[in-house]
Amino acid sequence: MLSISEIKSLLATPQKIVITTHHKPDGDAMGSSLGLYAYLIQLGHHVKVITPTDYPYFLHWMPNNSDVIIYTEQKEQVAALVAEAAMIFCLDFNSLGRINELGELVRSSEAYKLMIDHHLDPEDFDDYRHWSINACAAAQLVYDFIVNELEDGARMNKDIATCLYTGIMTDSGSFRFASATSDVYRIAAELIDLGAEHWRIHQLVYDNATENRLRFLGHCISEKLEVLREFNTAIISVSKEELNEYDIETGDTEGIVNYALSVNGIRLAAFIIERTDKVKLSLRSTGDFPANEICKKYFNGGGHRNAAGGVSEKSLAGTIEEFKTILTEYKTQLLQ
Repeated sequence: MLSISEIKSLLATPQKIVITTHHKPDGDAMGSSLGLYAYLIQLGHHVKVITPTDYPYFLHWMPNNSDVIIYTEQKEQVAALVAEAAMIFCLDFNSLGRINELGELVRSSEAYKLMIDHHLDPEDFDDYRHWSINACAAAQLVYDFIVNELEDGARMNKDIATCLYTGIMTDSGSFRFASATSDVYRIAAELIDLGAEHWRIHQLVYDNATENRLRFLGHCISEKLEVLREFNTAIISVSKEELNEYDIETGDTEGIVNYALSVNGIRLAAFIIERTDKVKLSLRSTGDFPANEICKKYFNGGGHRNAAGGVSEKSLAGTIEEFKTILTEYKTQLLQ
């Protein structure tokens, strides 16, 4: 592993640097990536943010978003950038499988690979790791990396603060999850002091829905919500046909699982969605119920204890049936 002194030495002279993050990036993925980008360009580095896929329209307002390159749209350019990079920052993921085809390019690159992440069970592909499962967001760790590890808090500016605040806000559930500790609030306050307009960021992320998304949300709640009181569990499931009917775009399904979790008495919520290639699951739980255990054990996934995801090769109906069967194994925990 590289030491922080070695990283400081590398960053002391201009480098070709790639920043990448996970498939279908969320607010933390883009916030941490663009926040680090805004820091590194101040040092004179040649920096490119590369995402494996597209990402929600309600994140496109962030500073320097126009400089992001999407791998699926620019494969040859990305391959060249990764091959030429001296350093690759891997943010908000800890397994190269999370960046799809881009993962093999990163794995074969001779660049130093630096992981900044807060998920369980990191894969050993990195040369430096700033990692903690206790962090509420990768953006929190990027802040810590700049301010405390690199000891360069003087370079923090409004663009960095705006991006990192976005990442922390979204991954902490607007500061309502248990991971939003007093330290997180202190960081948020400092980011606001640096110019992050917290009210505007919240509006741009959460109050920026298309008409189709609102109608789709209403459909999910009124027609697709299934409450299983015998397991304190709620399920929302949608088919490919329903996605097409409402012309759903990337990001339009984000957060819908939380509506199922908000039902009184529910300890576990599942959003099960039929995509083109496979069925995907998003689980949320309360208290100490291990949503990530279900995803890891049965659905080739994982995540945090209260927020996890997975995939299924079965049909939508088959996946729902399997999930319901699995609940019997966890009935005692769910009814506590």
